[in-house]
Amino acid sequence: MNARTLGQPLDRVDGPLKVSGRARYAAEHPADDLLHGSVICSVIARGRITAIDASAALALPGVKLVLSHLNRPPMAQDDESYEDDDAADGSPFRPLFNERIRYSGQPVALVVADTLELARHAGSLVRISYEQQPHATDLREALSAAHAAPAELPKPRGDADGVIAGAPVRLELEYELPCEYHHPMEPHASTVIYQADGSLLVHDKTQGPQNSQRYLAEVLKLEPDRVRIKSSFVGGAFGSGLRPQYQLPLAAMAALKLQQSVRVTLTRQQMFTFGYRPRAVQHLQLGADENGKLQGLVHEVIAQTSRFEDFTEHVAEWSGMLYHCDHVRLAYRLAPLDVYTPLDMRAPGAATGVYALESAMDELAWAAGVDPVQLRLTNYAETNQNEGKPYSSKELRACYQQGADAFGWSKRSPQPRSMREGDQLIGYGMATGVWEAMQMPASARASFSADGRLIVASATCDIGPGTATVMTQIAADVLGLEPSQVEFRLGDSSLPQAPLQGGSFTVSSVGSAVREACLALAEKLCEAARQWPEAPFSDGAALRFSAGRVQQGEDASRAVELSALLARHGSLEAEVQAQPGKQRERYASASHSAVFVEVQVDEALGTVRVTRVVSAIAAGRVINPKTARSQILGGVVWGIGMALHEEAMIDHDLGRCMNHNLADYHVPVHADIGAIEVIFVEENDSIINPLGSKGVGEIGIVGVAAAVANAVYHATGKRIRQLPITLDKLL
Repeated sequence: MNARTLGQPLDRVDGPLKVSGRARYAAEHPADDLLHGSVICSVIARGRITAIDASAALALPGVKLVLSHLNRPPMAQDDESYEDDDAADGSPFRPLFNERIRYSGQPVALVVADTLELARHAGSLVRISYEQQPHATDLREALSAAHAAPAELPKPRGDADGVIAGAPVRLELEYELPCEYHHPMEPHASTVIYQADGSLLVHDKTQGPQNSQRYLAEVLKLEPDRVRIKSSFVGGAFGSGLRPQYQLPLAAMAALKLQQSVRVTLTRQQMFTFGYRPRAVQHLQLGADENGKLQGLVHEVIAQTSRFEDFTEHVAEWSGMLYHCDHVRLAYRLAPLDVYTPLDMRAPGAATGVYALESAMDELAWAAGVDPVQLRLTNYAETNQNEGKPYSSKELRACYQQGADAFGWSKRSPQPRSMREGDQLIGYGMATGVWEAMQMPASARASFSADGRLIVASATCDIGPGTATVMTQIAADVLGLEPSQVEFRLGDSSLPQAPLQGGSFTVSSVGSAVREACLALAEKLCEAARQWPEAPFSDGAALRFSAGRVQQGEDASRAVELSALLARHGSLEAEVQAQPGKQRERYASASHSAVFVEVQVDEALGTVRVTRVVSAIAAGRVINPKTARSQILGGVVWGIGMALHEEAMIDHDLGRCMNHNLADYHVPVHADIGAIEVIFVEENDSIINPLGSKGVGEIGIVGVAAAVANAVYHATGKRIRQLPITLDKLL
C-alpha cells in the first residue's frame, strides 16, 4: 500500500451535494400521493389510556387515519422481535402496543393526513383520557432503590478500601451529571414508500440501515426482502440513530394500513421523548502517598434507567485502566424510573466516567501539591490493568508533552485566583481522555464499471464524520487510483453487511473490509490478465494492479490496461468480510488524549467563557486529517457544552422535561467558543488493524468537561461538582 492518499486532507466527496442542497435526507424524498403523519404523545408519566375520541379529527376533509393501539396492524407479541443491535437488557418499548403508559412523551397515536399542517391540527382535536398512576422520575430520590447493573465490571483488585483508609492523602468526592439529549440538526424522520407489490422502501434517519430493516421486518411480521431501508445522508446522530426510533414503525404501520406512502417527522420537542445520556451520581474515593502516587481507588456509579430496560454503559471501567493502581474497586448500579430508556450518546460512559475521574485527579493534584500534568505522569499506566494486557500502542506521554507545549502550560501560576486580566479571573485546567479502539466484522464489495470507475459498497452509513470520503481514500490507495476514480456506495440495507456506525469503529471495521475487497479485486484482475494469451508476461511472474493496469513487477512495458481487461471479461468484482485479527486478542487498544483549557470567569457576574483549548490526540493512523480535525473540534465544542450549558430540566411532579426546545435547552453557539487547536500525535500501530487506525469520533469529547471544570477551579478557587457549571453555582 502506498501513502499517496492515506493521511492526506481530502475534501469531502459528498460536500458539493450537501452544500448545494442536492443531498436528500430522510424527510426529503418524494413519493406519489405521499401522506404525512403527526405523532401525539402522552401527557402523563405512568398509567393507562382509558379512551380515545378521534371523531373531530376524522371529520376534517383530508384526514385519512388516526392510528392507535385500538386499530393498528398486527405486531409481534414477543420481546425478542423488538430487540435490535443496540438493545439493552429487558423488554424493549413497543410503540402503540397497548393502553399502558410507561413515560411522559410516549407516542400514543398517529394522525395521518394529506398535509403535515392538517395532520398537526387534527392531532390537536384528538381527545385522550387517562387513568394516572403515581410515578417517579427523580434519580436522587431513587438512589436507595438502585440495583446492580447487568454489566461485566472488572473484579476488584487488592484491598482498595483498606489501603485508602491508611493512605497519607485521602479524598472522598461526589459528582453529578444531568440528563443530556441528542440534538442533531436533522430530526428523526422516516419516509415509507409503499410499492406496487406491497413491499416497503424506507428512507430512515438511522445509524444502521440493516438494523432498522431487521427490526421493522420482525415487529410487523414482514418477510425481510419486503423491506429495504436507505439512509443515503444523515444529518448528524451522535448515537440517537443506533436504535430504531418510534417514528419508523409508526410510519410503516400507517403505510401498510392505508396501502399508501407515509412520512413521519418528529418535532424538535419530540426529540426529547426518546434516548438521552442518563443522569448519574458518581462517588469516588482516592488514596495516595505524599507525592500523589495512587495507592487505592474506588469508583461507584448510580445512573438512571427505565423500568422496562436496564441501560448500561462503561462508566467506571476507565478508573481501573487509565492510571496505574494496584488496589481498585468499581461498582455500577441502576435506578429504574418512569422514563424512557437512555441511549448511547457520543463517547457513552466515557464522557460521564472520565469527567468524574479527571476532576478527582485534579483535586488529588491540589491536595498533594503536585502539578496536574506531573500527577498524571506519576500515575502513568504502561498496561491496561483491567485486562492484564499491554497496549497495542500508547502515545499518551507525547500527548501531555505536545499539548502542554502548544498551550503554554508552563506559564501557569499554580495558586487558584492568582491569574487575572482586569475583572476577569483566568484559569488553566487539563484532563486526560481515553476511548477503547474497537473493530467489528464488516463486509464490502469492490468492482469496476465498464468505464473503469471503481465502485465500492457497504451498508454502513455516514452520520457526518466523512465516512464516504475516507472509504474512497482507502480504496484509491489500495489500487493506486485517484480518489476521483472511486465511488463509495453506502446507506442501503441491501448492500454488504456492516455494523452500526458508532463507537469510533467504522474506519477500522468497514475500512478494513474495503481494503480487503480491493486487494481481492486486484488479485482477480491479475488472474484474468495472467490467463490472457496475448498478455506480455513471463511465466510465473509476479503481477500487480496499480494505476489502472496490471503489470509485471516494476516493468511498465509488460502491462495490460484495465480497459482491455474489462472489454474482454466484463465487470469483475470481489466481496469479502473482514474480521478482527487474532493478534489483537493479546493486547489492549485505546485512543488517548490530553486536553488543555483556558477560561475567563467574570469576578462580579460569575459568567464563564472558554477562551482557548488545545487537544492533543493519539489515535493511530489518521486517514484524513481534515475530517478528523472536524470531529475533534465538534467533540471539544460538545464538551464545553457539557461543562457549561447542557441540562435537561425535569419537572418531577409531571415527570416531564420542561426545556424541550433549543431556546431553553442550552447548547454552545459561535459566541461561546474561542480558539481550538487540534494536534494529532504520531502513533504507529501495526497490531490493531492493517490500516493502523483507531478512530476519532468519540475521543474528542472525553475529558473536555473535566478540563473546563478544573480550569474554573483554578480561576476561582471554587470547585463545582455538579454539571453544568452555571453562574448561580459560582456566585
